[in-house]
Amino acid sequence: MQRPDLLCFSHLRWGFVFQRPNHLMSRAARQRRVFFIEEPTFDGPSGGELVQEISKEGVRVCVPRLAPGLDEAEQTTAVRALVDDLVRTECIRTPWRWYYSPMMWPFSSHLPASRVVYDCMDELSAFAGAHQALTVHERSLLRGADAVFTGGRSLYLAKRSRHRNVHAFPSSVDAAHFAQASSLPEPADQATLPHPRVGFFGVIDERLDVELVRRLAAARPGWQIVTIGPIVKIDPAVLPRAPNLHWMGPRDYAELPAYLSGWDVAILPFALNEATRYISPTKTLEYLAAGRAVVSTPITDVVDPYGTSGVVRIADREGFVAAVEAALRQPHPAGSEAAAAVVASGSWDRTWSAMDELVLAARSTSPQQEG
Repeated sequence: MQRPDLLCFSHLRWGFVFQRPNHLMSRAARQRRVFFIEEPTFDGPSGGELVQEISKEGVRVCVPRLAPGLDEAEQTTAVRALVDDLVRTECIRTPWRWYYSPMMWPFSSHLPASRVVYDCMDELSAFAGAHQALTVHERSLLRGADAVFTGGRSLYLAKRSRHRNVHAFPSSVDAAHFAQASSLPEPADQATLPHPRVGFFGVIDERLDVELVRRLAAARPGWQIVTIGPIVKIDPAVLPRAPNLHWMGPRDYAELPAYLSGWDVAILPFALNEATRYISPTKTLEYLAAGRAVVSTPITDVVDPYGTSGVVRIADREGFVAAVEAALRQPHPAGSEAAAAVVASGSWDRTWSAMDELVLAARSTSPQQEG
């Protein structure tokens, strides 16, 4: 059955890191047209233009290109005009409007929609450089939304009193994709590194505990610490340097299982700060699906359920080296039936199906305002 078109408004670019919006919108695109509208760039012609291309997953990725030098009000007006033109030329009628960023509410809230969804995957107001108007726009988005989803249990607890229809959907996993780690050959740039290898992939920003990574490399110079991912919002100069520390930069999502195949332990070396207070790292399940031993700092949504169920070792800065040593010495819990059950229950297909049903069931009435 053909579903209504979906307009997705995202602060994350489609081609940045393949994560929650990519997984969900790829599945949405199997049944409907999905227009993934990114934040504007400022390298466009006078009057602006909307560049559209179709991803290999069938998602129509739309990038507003504005002329440089516009103030915020002018930017909002320009993007609104470009989105209006998209809706008109593509004959989009009463679509779903799906938001990852409240900052995109001002130029899109006027569009007719059969459903409005806020998929709150992070507490963006806690991130470095967050716009001062973000919380104001989030209040408007919550008032206008028919359904609200959160990226984890902690975020659900923080948002549940602010809307009548909130549901927790922790990050899920494409288990078959990461299970390839058991059979793929290693990439050439990693294959020559000696073992043991301790690896991390993800965005490298203020959420990474840089001091913990430095201590880990210094405490065990015989371990090779492999990190994969783009460096964002922090000065690369603050990253520690050592012969056994390998900052490899970003890699395509398709390449990650091959890198995982050569890791002895996968780590989640997150700092404990405001930016990580509500995170539910997607990579937890991806590591487990690849059959890796996993060690994490005590991030709330990793401690429960993964730490309490015994499938992930939890350690603070002081105990992290010992926890990695334990993971290297002993058969890790990722091979247990418990880990297999956790991975099996966290399918992106299942998550999207549940979300789709909840949105279809949501009544298009104004939700209660936050308290």
